[in-house]
Amino acid sequence: MNRISLLSTIGVFLACAVGIIIFALGPFDERNTREHRPTRVVIPHETGGGYDSAAAEQMALEDSVSIKAPLNDGEIAVSVLNQDLDGDSIDEQIVAFRNLLETKSPVSITCIGYDERIKGYRRLWSASTAATRPGTISLYTQDITGDRSACVIITGMNSYGEHTMTVFRQSAVAGSPFTKIAEIRIDGSITVQETGRSQAYHQGIANGQPYTIAAYGHDRHSANILDQIETIYTFNPASGLYEQGKATRIPGSQIEQRRLRELLSGEKGVFENFINDLWYYVSPEGTVDKSQYIYFDPVNREIIFFGDETQQVFNWINSNPTRYGLYISSQNISVTTLRRFLDIELESLDQVRLRVFEDVRLKIAVSASWDGSYRRAGNTARSGDENRGTVSPFIDAVYDSALGRLHFFRNGTYELSASGAIRKGRYVFFRINGQELLELRTGTELSPEKPKPESSARLVYLVDPSLNEDAEAPASLNLSRVRLGAMGIQDLHEGQIVFSIVQ
Repeated sequence: MNRISLLSTIGVFLACAVGIIIFALGPFDERNTREHRPTRVVIPHETGGGYDSAAAEQMALEDSVSIKAPLNDGEIAVSVLNQDLDGDSIDEQIVAFRNLLETKSPVSITCIGYDERIKGYRRLWSASTAATRPGTISLYTQDITGDRSACVIITGMNSYGEHTMTVFRQSAVAGSPFTKIAEIRIDGSITVQETGRSQAYHQGIANGQPYTIAAYGHDRHSANILDQIETIYTFNPASGLYEQGKATRIPGSQIEQRRLRELLSGEKGVFENFINDLWYYVSPEGTVDKSQYIYFDPVNREIIFFGDETQQVFNWINSNPTRYGLYISSQNISVTTLRRFLDIELESLDQVRLRVFEDVRLKIAVSASWDGSYRRAGNTARSGDENRGTVSPFIDAVYDSALGRLHFFRNGTYELSASGAIRKGRYVFFRINGQELLELRTGTELSPEKPKPESSARLVYLVDPSLNEDAEAPASLNLSRVRLGAMGIQDLHEGQIVFSIVQ
C-alpha cells in the first residue's frame, strides 16, 4: 500500500512538473509573446534634426489634432499650437478656429490651459484676428518685444485679398492672459524684421531689442503698379503697442502696364500659369545661384525646392491672388507637419521675389533660406557665357534610344513614344557640383491599353553628354539613374541608357 502511495505521489509530481513546463514554454503565454516581439527599427528622415520622421510626425499629428478642451458648436480648428507659455512644465494650447455658422466671421484664437481647481483643461481666453481665410493661416510664437514674453503671431489673408498680421502679447492681468499689441492689414506683404540681440539677452541677464514689423503696400500716388510704400512699425514700451513709424517709397520695375495688369488681375490661374517654370535664386549682388532653385508645377499641384544638395517636394494646397502676385500654402509630401507659405511678388517679367514662411509643427532642421529674388531659368540659361558647353535647362531636340523616341520641347515639356504609347511630362536640365543632371517628371501615358493617365513619378538621371559647341543640344546623352539626397548624388547602378539625336 505504501508502495502504491509512493508511486501515486511521484506521478502527481511529474504531471505537475510537465504542466509547469508547458505553461512556461507554451504559445499561450502572453507575457512571453510580448517579450519576444520583434524590435522596431527607427530610421531618421534625412532632412530631420535627429528625429524619427514616422514616429515623431505621428506624435506631432496626434498632439496637434487633439484639442484639450471642446470648442463650441459650429467652431472648427484651423491651426493648433502646443507650447509651455508660463514655464510650469505644462503645455498650454493656442487654437486658431473658425465658426462655420458665420461664414463671414474672422478667424479667432483661444488659449486652453490646465486648471488646478477642476484638474483639467479649459478655455481661458479668446479673441478675433484680422484674417478671414482659413487656408492662409500661419500660427506661431516669438519674443518680438525682447522681454522674453511669448507673443502669439497669426498671419493670413482677409476677404479683400489683403495680408494681415495680428500679434498678442502675454499679459499679467488676471483673466486675460494675452493683450493685442498689433493688427495690420495691407495689400502687400508683412514681415517681422529680426535684429541681432546681445549675449546678455541670450544668457537671460538683460532684455533684447524689440523687432520691427515691415508692411509693404501699394503707392497710391504712383501710376506704376509695382511702386510700393514700406511702412515700419516699432514697439512702444510706454503704450505696449506697435505704432506706425517711417514710410519709405520703393520704386518698382518699369513694365508694360497692360501686360502687368493682365498678370495681376486676380483672375484664377493667370499668375499660376505665369510662374509655371524653373526659377533660380538671385543673390543680393545680382549673380545667379544655380545650386538653389524652385520649380512651380501648378498642373500637378507641386512645388520643388532644391538647395544644399537636397530636394524637397511640397504639395500645392491652395493659392490666393494678391495685389502683387500670389500667396501659396503648401505641405511637405514626406513630413506632413511641415507647411510652407509663399508670398510671391512680381519684380519683372522674368523675375519674382519670394518671402517664405515656415510653419513647423515638428522640430526639424530647415537648412536653406528661401527668401529673395528668383529669375526664370529660360532667360538665365541664355544670359552670359557661364553655361557654355553645358546643357540648357530647356532644349528643342529629338533623341532615339532603346526606350523609344524622346522629344524635348522648348517650353519644358517632353514626349516619349514607345510601342504605340505616348508618355508626356515635364523635364529640366540642371547642374550640381559641375555635374549635369536631368529630371523627368512623368505625367500621363496614353495608349489603347491605358486610356487613363497614370500617377506622376519623378526620375533623376546623371547626364554624360556628347557636346558640340556649334549645336544647341548634345549629339548624344548617356543617362544613369541617380537619387538626390542629403548625401549628394547617389548612383542607383541601373546601367546607362544611350540617347542619340535625330538629325
